[in-house]
Amino acid sequence: MAASAERIGFVGLGNMGGPMATNLATKGHQVTVLDRVPARSEKVAAAGAAIAPDLQALIGRSDILVTMLPDTPDVEAVVAGPDGLLRHGRPGMLHLDTSTIAPEASRSMAERLGQAGIAFVDAGVGRSPAHAERGECLFMVGATDADLARIMPVLEAMGTKIIHAGPPGSGIGLKIVNNYVAMCLCQLNAEAFTLAAKLGLPARTLFEVMTNSLSSNDHLKLYWPTKALAGDIEPGFALDLAYKDLSIGVGAAAAVGAPAHVGTAVRAAMERARSELGLGGRDVTALLQAAADEAGIEAPRL
Repeated sequence: MAASAERIGFVGLGNMGGPMATNLATKGHQVTVLDRVPARSEKVAAAGAAIAPDLQALIGRSDILVTMLPDTPDVEAVVAGPDGLLRHGRPGMLHLDTSTIAPEASRSMAERLGQAGIAFVDAGVGRSPAHAERGECLFMVGATDADLARIMPVLEAMGTKIIHAGPPGSGIGLKIVNNYVAMCLCQLNAEAFTLAAKLGLPARTLFEVMTNSLSSNDHLKLYWPTKALAGDIEPGFALDLAYKDLSIGVGAAAAVGAPAHVGTAVRAAMERARSELGLGGRDVTALLQAAADEAGIEAPRL
């Protein structure tokens, strides 16, 4: 699909946001970026984007404002802060939020922005930073049909799979459920390799069995061999963010009366890894190190 003629502002250029914004710029979109770390903005600028000095200026230069930020308060500041959309946005603008935030917050933002004549689309992002670099993200989108059509050229520049979940608020709900499963699988992988090591079984043998049987999961197949199972726990997706995402999922389950027994247990294991072992800033696969520590062994490697 051809590049949109609309001006795109992009806030948040971390492991996912940076590659996403870069793809927009290299594929012909008019992109202006903003990040608290200047080097991140400069990296995307090298691909053709402009850099805004502050949020108010970015809003003034944008028809579509994309956010990819760590948590609900960060997105709320873009919407309702002193330099945010509710004060400086214009009727006819569209806010595309690709962050992982609480569903009720997403719905509240949609309502408040709608009252100001600003459309809101939530698009939870699936897959990894490597996929983002290749423009192969998966988007779970909450939007009206008209807003989805408007935003499609932007999404297609960043991703290869776009799923319309329903009205605004639906996309982030779907993302939270998906992340709930993914985060629980991380803990299961960690416990499985730790148990195998305690039983004297080689990690390589377990990996071969798991990736060729019903216990297989893409996290294990595509991500773990280059991260914890290779001894690398530098953050691709930090444990702190995984804990935040899982906490949102557990909270959402409590709010609607759905069971979350597994998620609650995994959240407790994550909390131990963060508070007792200081692994919050490490990769989520550092759960393997935490499980091995609890078992009194070295973390297994392939």
